[in-house]
Amino acid sequence: MHHWLLSTQPTLSLGTLLSTALGGVIFGLALAAPPGPMNAVIAEESALRGWRAGLFAGLGAMTADACFFVLSLVGVATVVTETPGLRQVMVAAGGMLMLWFAYGAIQDANALSSVDAESDDDASRGFRKALVLALTNPYQVVFWLTVGVGLLRPGTLDVLSSLPVVGSEVSGLLVVQTGHPVLLAGLFGGIVLWITGFPAAIVAARERVERLAPVIAWASAAVLAVSGVLFLAQALGPAVEWAGSTLLP
Repeated sequence: MHHWLLSTQPTLSLGTLLSTALGGVIFGLALAAPPGPMNAVIAEESALRGWRAGLFAGLGAMTADACFFVLSLVGVATVVTETPGLRQVMVAAGGMLMLWFAYGAIQDANALSSVDAESDDDASRGFRKALVLALTNPYQVVFWLTVGVGLLRPGTLDVLSSLPVVGSEVSGLLVVQTGHPVLLAGLFGGIVLWITGFPAAIVAARERVERLAPVIAWASAAVLAVSGVLFLAQALGPAVEWAGSTLLP
């Protein structure tokens, strides 16, 4: 088990605490904001069922991140990266789930009148979809085993120094204390900021643009379908290569 979060933390100045918290928020947004299957689910739930459903979907994804963080902290998550067969199974399962959810998004887009935006069941449905989808995504495990764990080791990190072109000019402006609970709090704070703000933006856009909800649902279905196909192709690739090398003389 890694013990750096349990060890005595150094006393930080107020400026360092603030920069560490801000750095954590930036890393949380960098983890949560990029377009992909998870944000497709959040967008679909927000457009079809309202802000609360989108928030619940985001909470499902964040719950998976919290699980992976704990598993990485105790060393269990390394099993995924050290067992190629297990990783392939996760990729295949994730791909099939994405295709299934894409089919569901298409059904929702074609039957918007039957959707109840205030249904508690709908909100919990989004949470379950995002949680299961995230738990079958080995790339989130890899994040927590690489970038995530690196952020939690004691030390310092100059966040802006690695920026292209201007890195040398802004070096030292945002130095964070890695391995500190404030950084972890900021990271999950950044995720919370995204999963509350992104659904709100989707709902606001839906209210301003007539018939935007089905467009978002169709776009979400497309993202999920393409991601599912790519996941399945990656999972089946080694099997196809093995079969080809076995059958061909």
